[in-house]
Amino acid sequence: MSLSPVELKAISIAARWYARLQSGVATDSDRAAWNDWLVADPAHRQAWQRMAAVGEQMSSVPGTLASPALRGAERSRRQVLRSVLVLASAGSLGWSGWRSETTQDLLADFRTAVGERREFRLADGSSLLLNTDTVVNLRFDTHQRVLELLRGEILVTTAVDPSQRPFKVVTRHGEVLALGTRFIVRSQSESGEVAVLEKAVEVTSGGGSTVRLEAGQAIGFNAISLGTVRRNDASAGAWQRGSIIAIDRPLDELLADLSRYRTGVLRCDPRIANLRVSGAFPIDDTDLALAALESGFSLRVSRYSRYWVTVSGSDLQ
Repeated sequence: MSLSPVELKAISIAARWYARLQSGVATDSDRAAWNDWLVADPAHRQAWQRMAAVGEQMSSVPGTLASPALRGAERSRRQVLRSVLVLASAGSLGWSGWRSETTQDLLADFRTAVGERREFRLADGSSLLLNTDTVVNLRFDTHQRVLELLRGEILVTTAVDPSQRPFKVVTRHGEVLALGTRFIVRSQSESGEVAVLEKAVEVTSGGGSTVRLEAGQAIGFNAISLGTVRRNDASAGAWQRGSIIAIDRPLDELLADLSRYRTGVLRCDPRIANLRVSGAFPIDDTDLALAALESGFSLRVSRYSRYWVTVSGSDLQ
């Protein structure tokens, strides 16, 4: 059976929700967010029914594919996700369009949903704070400590390792070697960025260029080269405290940043894209942030639906 791109997308999201809700660690907030997603579109409900059908098949699948977690036994989230993926691909859903990126997300060691932040304590005593829509894999062994940042943004506070294993954050664009430090790494589709909060790191681009950053410094990088070393600005790490800090920042850039914390489309009218904005805007309540922009800068926020919002000038039609 051939599925449309819209159906495939809905099914991939349903799989994530299914695994999250069956993992044994789902919160009331998770369940509320799932319900919001479920009722938002008939395609979501249909995708969820498909996933429920997969779950019902699990009890009849022999060997390691049968999932005790779905019958109440404890099992790791990764094992649950693998079972969902194998059944989905082998069953009647025909997920021929399943993307590798989606599979990576589902099997990741750590991930956050849009608008979510979560902190984890690693086995070596280091701490890891994930920002919104972030996906991370963990590779710790006797020789190395590696975080693979597939997407998003993390704040890392490294711990002293008795075995002196190097601690690295690897992205698609390059890697960051921690030198006993606290730092932020962000990985986007075309580039990455590092900001050092304490001590130092060594940044290597995909092209092999390397630079050492000290506390208070930041740099962008991509698969070919490094950017220019600069000072951290006031916004570096503000997300860990629940806000975006803007100082004389173009409105379109601020809205693009704010859109990372909400689902749907947040659009800026091109005619006011370069309006300079300053302030502190909450990321845990993006509607409140938009209201502050609307009242403080004489803007108009037009909500065509919960998932499509446009910001324009109050005098623009």
